[in-house]
Amino acid sequence: LSLLPTMILFFVSVQFISLSIEYWFNLPIEQSLKNSMEVGQDYYNGIAEEILSLGNKLGRVITYEGFMLRTRKEQLERFIHEKQNEYGLASLGVYTKELVPRTVAQDDKIDLSTFKGPGNDILEKTLEKGTDSEYTQSSAHGDLVSGIVPVFSRTESKAVVGLIVLAKFVPGRFVNRLKAISMGLQEYRQLKMLKKPMKISHMIMLSIVTLLIIFSSVWFGFYLSKEITTPIKELAEGTNRIASGDYDFFIDLEAKDEIGALVNSFNRMTMDLKTGKNQLEEANRELINSNVELEQRRLYMEIVLANVAAGVVSADVHGNILTINKSAERMLDIKAAKIIGSNYTHILPEDYIKVIDGFLKDKGLFHKGFLNKQIRLSVEDKRLTLLVSLNVLRDDRGNYLGIVAVFEDLSEIEKAQRMAAWREVARRIAHEVKNPLTPIQLSAQRLNKRYGEKLAKEDEGVFKECTEMIINQVEELKGLVDEFSKFARMPASNPVPANIRAIIKESLSLYRAAHRKIKLTFNDSNEVPVFNLDREQIKRVMINLLDNAIEAMNGEGEVVIDLDYDNLLQMVRIEVADNGRGISAEHKARLFEPYFSTKRQGTGLGLAIANTIITDHNGFIRVQDNHPKGTAFIIELPVRV
Repeated sequence: LSLLPTMILFFVSVQFISLSIEYWFNLPIEQSLKNSMEVGQDYYNGIAEEILSLGNKLGRVITYEGFMLRTRKEQLERFIHEKQNEYGLASLGVYTKELVPRTVAQDDKIDLSTFKGPGNDILEKTLEKGTDSEYTQSSAHGDLVSGIVPVFSRTESKAVVGLIVLAKFVPGRFVNRLKAISMGLQEYRQLKMLKKPMKISHMIMLSIVTLLIIFSSVWFGFYLSKEITTPIKELAEGTNRIASGDYDFFIDLEAKDEIGALVNSFNRMTMDLKTGKNQLEEANRELINSNVELEQRRLYMEIVLANVAAGVVSADVHGNILTINKSAERMLDIKAAKIIGSNYTHILPEDYIKVIDGFLKDKGLFHKGFLNKQIRLSVEDKRLTLLVSLNVLRDDRGNYLGIVAVFEDLSEIEKAQRMAAWREVARRIAHEVKNPLTPIQLSAQRLNKRYGEKLAKEDEGVFKECTEMIINQVEELKGLVDEFSKFARMPASNPVPANIRAIIKESLSLYRAAHRKIKLTFNDSNEVPVFNLDREQIKRVMINLLDNAIEAMNGEGEVVIDLDYDNLLQMVRIEVADNGRGISAEHKARLFEPYFSTKRQGTGLGLAIANTIITDHNGFIRVQDNHPKGTAFIIELPVRV
């Protein structure tokens, strides 16, 4: 209880002594002297900034006018004298880069004999660095504030060609007054040094008395506070235990005073914290489980989208692409990384944009909420038939969120349907045409044999020519019918272990002797294994491709067959490339359709049969341009050992 009045008495005494001493050493006097000194220094700094700014201005004029040239010395002297008089400078001079004065103008009213000119060291420093310099000289009459500014070349902006030296005179009366203020400030500070020892001596005496009173009060307070410190210690320990996470701590103390109320409040707080912690942990566990479940659902949906055969693309209300699965990437030949987050009008080809805009303009889409259409689309020289299903996305309130598009590739289904239809057509044509061909041929042979020798000589030649023409055309029709029959009754493949290398060499041997002007090259890979395939059908494919390649070169050129094996994919790759006339992009899309041919006498069945054979082997055949010219057919067959 005595600590507070003791401290009040101590601080009042200290303040009284301090105010008394401060009254003796008045603070505004020192501050006034300091302010006066700062005003004088600011005056000098202002003069220095003024002459340096003026020097830079004059330097730019000298550079622009070319006054540093020897031929313009008179103009320089006239310019310097005019500016010295105009700005009231004590001195204004121009030096060359060899530190030789070019011209100097001085104020006749000011005695500058007691001041030295600029030293070579400061001139060389300014010349070397190309920056401004300033210095001050003092004498009995006053001070001279000087500035040195570089003059730059007119052609080379960083080359220094000279220096401008400016000086302004500060009168002696101003300097003397500033010195008097400085001396007064120093004397006041020396006198002020006695202030602190006086304060310290009084403080020591007051502190000793105060400490004696405090120590007495503390000893008496400890004596009385033994019953208070024990529960306070337990409260402190409990606070530390709770801070470390132990919410089972409990203070067992029975008291009816304020300390008892504090302990009871602490125990209630501990119980509330424990209950809150348990509830928080339970909520956290539920939140973690919910997040795990949501993440599993998200991963499951991503896996489903990634592996579903149909293409899926979604966009927001602004037309920005949000999701696209692998099937959509493959069908449309686009990369998800390049279009996700971008507007479809900025990154998709023009053909795709026209199709999408056509869907969006359909009133039934937003009226019904869905739209189903079948479209045809060209992708990398391929004509795809897609069944597109568009669904409008809306939230629970009916707000428009975007569109999801699901599309299926019907190209293979259409192709299979067309193939089946053409096979049925081929079967019927073969059946209807083949029956009358044999009687026609036999009748022509019989007519030739019976009446050929009985006719007159002038009619005999015409008769034989006509009957032979009928026989030959019937033979060609039989060959065509046989092709129809083979296409209509394509036998199932019978894969057995075979050497693809031997099949290719055997096929090439059929053409080497007959086409000597055509270079046949076979690039072999020793890594190709023996695997299951139908030898006769694969040989038929190779013969068909070689026939087409040789015919495309008109008797001269080169056919290159490359055989390779991809061990990682376990895929055999055969490429048959020629340097013939090539195939147009329009024809490539229909090249493997039945009865489509680019040759005048072609049946259009060769490549259709080849495609069927390769498909039966679970392989792929495609056509592309051979650079610099020609066509290349690529066959990929999976290895089934």
